[in-house]
Amino acid sequence: MGSDNSTWTPETVLSTLPYPPEENSTSPVPFFHLIERLKTTKREGWRRFGIDHGESISDHMYRMSIMTMMAPPSLAEKINIPRCIKMALIHDMAEALVGDITPVDPVTKPEKARREASVMDYITTTLLGKVPGGALSGKEIKEIFEEYEANTTDEAIFVHDIDKMELLLQMVEYERVHKVDLTEFIHVRERIQLEPIQKWADEVILGRPNKA
Repeated sequence: MGSDNSTWTPETVLSTLPYPPEENSTSPVPFFHLIERLKTTKREGWRRFGIDHGESISDHMYRMSIMTMMAPPSLAEKINIPRCIKMALIHDMAEALVGDITPVDPVTKPEKARREASVMDYITTTLLGKVPGGALSGKEIKEIFEEYEANTTDEAIFVHDIDKMELLLQMVEYERVHKVDLTEFIHVRERIQLEPIQKWADEVILGRPNKA
């Protein structure tokens, strides 16, 4: 989404939208409209392999959320699973405006983090700041996003592992359907920290189609 510079703001994207969300509303409806973009924005990593109609960002987060609910007992008894479900649904929310920036894009990690933090500020303050909190408030959305980014709590470490695990599932599924070699992505297995999720990942990798 543009070159690597500090001129990017949420407003530069919002100004291009035919129906930008109403700001400072007491209703969550403008926010609901904005996150529709998570349904229509594709995860970019697959496009380089000719998979142009792949998963959306919300597709990815939906399966992650289901996976957090299926946490192995050894993990589920130690961590706050409802918070993990929220985290799985929130962690990529900023991509509604930032887009899916991949490691091959000309955007540094600090710049990517800056953009995502600025979008979460916009969502939680400008769109949700005046919305009465129900089971989830703008303030809590921001706290959960920042917890995921810091990656120091047991919940954040688990959800980061699930993020990688979901990618491995999708890798194998695309290899099966599209007959492509996606070995480039398999390195994420080595970054999974928790043993139960490592076992899941190893099982998934065993299901890869045979390579010539």
